[in-house]
Amino acid sequence: MVLLAVAGYLAVQYVTGGAGGPGCRVVSAGDDGAAFEFTPEQAVNAAAITAVGTARDLPERAVTIALATALQESGLRNIRHGDRDSLGLFQQRPSQGWGTPKEIMDPAYAAGRFYDHLVKVRNYTELPLTVAAQRVQRSGFPQAYAKHETDATLLAAALTGRAAATLTCDGRPDTTGTAGPDAVRAAVVRDFGRDMLQPAGAEASKAAAGTPSPSASATGASGGRTVTLPVTGGTDSATAPSLRRHGWQLAHWAVANASALHIQRVTYAGREWTAGSTDSQWRPVASDGARGAQADAGSAADSVRILTAQ
Repeated sequence: MVLLAVAGYLAVQYVTGGAGGPGCRVVSAGDDGAAFEFTPEQAVNAAAITAVGTARDLPERAVTIALATALQESGLRNIRHGDRDSLGLFQQRPSQGWGTPKEIMDPAYAAGRFYDHLVKVRNYTELPLTVAAQRVQRSGFPQAYAKHETDATLLAAALTGRAAATLTCDGRPDTTGTAGPDAVRAAVVRDFGRDMLQPAGAEASKAAAGTPSPSASATGASGGRTVTLPVTGGTDSATAPSLRRHGWQLAHWAVANASALHIQRVTYAGREWTAGSTDSQWRPVASDGARGAQADAGSAADSVRILTAQ
């Protein structure tokens, strides 16, 4: 009985990443009621995998394949063990040319190496997920990827920004993580690259001319705890859907990293997520008093506002 209890405990720890149970949830944007619960650790890794894929202009299908693969190989945890010398999110092997152990344990590097191989698979977006993943991984259990496709599809839709306001987390602070605006900016650069912190296109021209524009600065009425990420790329109406999708990717990325970076509130496109709320939903921005004025400033679709705890 004791051995069975220990085995059960270890199984739960493997699935949840040792975080004491799921703290994040993604739901379908449709009416099918589909949902997936996962831990803050898994959320951080899923957001990183997605950011690397979208930074390469890869389609959502590529992100779905990558997420399903990582769910199967490591439970979306950056583990330091595996079969023989396998390591990390995708259980890549240094002895097989995937990189050094240090490189493979970097989620952005590991995701990049996975995508390097995936894009070489002919017509991978049209293949069954199990086939595409297997041609990269060469697993002994190729059909195992299929069981994660539904969850990976939900995650990819939210983390690429296609499905708005569908990803939430409790936001319980991780006592081992870093915090504050500088930590948020460093994490943005880690996952998206330094260009994400700068205005682009027309906004850059305005900045050069001395016209204020969104930037990833820690300013505002919250004692310098607000980081504003610009959602830019032009003002043509034809680009509005892609800009809004990009904005929701940044907003969901911030929520996914809330526990690790001690993020208290994320505001975008007239909605906000607040850490510690009982239902952890995206709600309309408050409109009363100073609180409302501050939130309304970040509700426009040209910026994502992130309020940190310190």
